[in-house]
Amino acid sequence: MGIGRFICQLIHWGPLIALSIIFFISASTINCVLMYWPLYTDGGTINFVIFMSWNVLTLYNYFLAAYKGPGFVPPNWRPVKDEHCKKLQYCDSCESYKAPRSHHCRKCDRCVMKMDHHCPWINTCCGHFNHANFTYFLFFAPCGCIHALTILIPSIYKALNFTWYLHHGSRHHLVYLGIGGFLSCMFAIGLAIGVIIAVGLLFVIQMKSILKNETGIETWIIEKAEDRDREEDEEDFVYPYHLGWRRNLTQVFTLSGRPKSDGFTWDVVDGCNQFTFTEEQLQQKALKRERTQEYIIVDDYSGSIIPISKGCTMCCGIPCTDEPRIPVKKGDIVKVTRWKKKWLYGTKLLSESERAALGKKRQRGWFPRQCARDYVSTESNGDMESSDQQPADKKND
Repeated sequence: MGIGRFICQLIHWGPLIALSIIFFISASTINCVLMYWPLYTDGGTINFVIFMSWNVLTLYNYFLAAYKGPGFVPPNWRPVKDEHCKKLQYCDSCESYKAPRSHHCRKCDRCVMKMDHHCPWINTCCGHFNHANFTYFLFFAPCGCIHALTILIPSIYKALNFTWYLHHGSRHHLVYLGIGGFLSCMFAIGLAIGVIIAVGLLFVIQMKSILKNETGIETWIIEKAEDRDREEDEEDFVYPYHLGWRRNLTQVFTLSGRPKSDGFTWDVVDGCNQFTFTEEQLQQKALKRERTQEYIIVDDYSGSIIPISKGCTMCCGIPCTDEPRIPVKKGDIVKVTRWKKKWLYGTKLLSESERAALGKKRQRGWFPRQCARDYVSTESNGDMESSDQQPADKKND
């Protein structure tokens, strides 16, 4: 990635907020530590060096995770052997086959190698190549905040009792904070506690995934695989990438800083092959297509997150997800794959003009249930085409 593109990546609300929090906590802590434990003492010097080390390690791994990126499947990629194509999913958006363990990210608009999730704080995905640095960042940030609290909280106490310390305590380690300094320290304490809880929990989640050699997306696929009804002659599903926690760690954390796999081929357990997981995904996609229902839109919807015009009940029951909403208008056909009480999720069939305007072949997202009704294959007036005559997807999702 070029430096210019990297800088543009950081000029986004996620990185700007994350870096602002880091620098604000650090600045407030440094201001206090220089008064509370001056550098001319040996203990003060050691304390300051340790605190600054947390900051350097946090920022180093943050920027490296953002700069490296997760690794993307090249456009128009296909396996070397043509017979392997039928064992892989096809991405219509990238117009290429999905390498094993890769998934399409709608935010990055690319197929991501071993995608775990899209992280707004680094404005890219957490995936194959930056998984280790991202996890290091999640570890060092709470460590730095814990250290900051051990400085900020005693500093607040000494500042509130400044007069007593002035007359009865040591004058060499006095802490004086004005109203602005006091408020900034209190705010920094709140931010530090928030980082410890939120980032610390995310670190625990990431480590659990790494120890099992799974990603968040793969965990969801495994759950569906274990619940899926199988034919009598079909073998039980075995997750092919769980090599034991020690080997799983070495797949991500290496001395060179590069993960063990190249992003296309993976170490698998005995009895499995490179396509064991992708073939299970194809089976799940086939079941998904079987239960897909077509709906016809009977009322326009603009795609707003909070559809006030559709009534208060719709505003109260919006999906708790960052998945997009799709605008629909009367007469549109949507292939629905997920249902909630008041919302539906599906793929809208686009006309040629809409495809040219949007620059994509399909549009997925949520829309209000009240805007649609079940698509009837034959209408008495003959105005609608049957569902059999609708354009069918020739390739896998």
